[in-house]
Amino acid sequence: MRIGELGRRTGVHTHQLRYYEAQGLLEADRGSNGYREYDESAVLRVRQIRHLLGAGLSSEDIAYLLPCAVGEVPELAGCPELLAAMRSRMGRIEDQMERLARSREALAGYIDAAERTGAENYPPFDGSDRESVPA
Repeated sequence: MRIGELGRRTGVHTHQLRYYEAQGLLEADRGSNGYREYDESAVLRVRQIRHLLGAGLSSEDIAYLLPCAVGEVPELAGCPELLAAMRSRMGRIEDQMERLARSREALAGYIDAAERTGAENYPPFDGSDRESVPA
């Protein structure tokens, strides 16, 4: 099947499929006309990739994990290298969550303090100076 059909069958845009191929996650043969040709197993592979991306894994992680993937919502063999990679990713996610929680606490504190101070001490805010407020 060509890339457009693979995209229709999986709900994935063709530019994403090309990216997966460039990352070594998906393989295609080239027809005599130069078009990408995928076999039926590509549908399953793309679904596996999407599930693993949904778990927060990077394309590099996924390239490492895919040979151990079985089924659409992939089950992964528990080899030590695979477990180490997944534990490493889990640690990075937990670190991000801790940083976000600290940021949320700090921001909530600033909001609380600003609400307690009251608006009477400040000129009205019309939004025209919005560019100077960092996002």
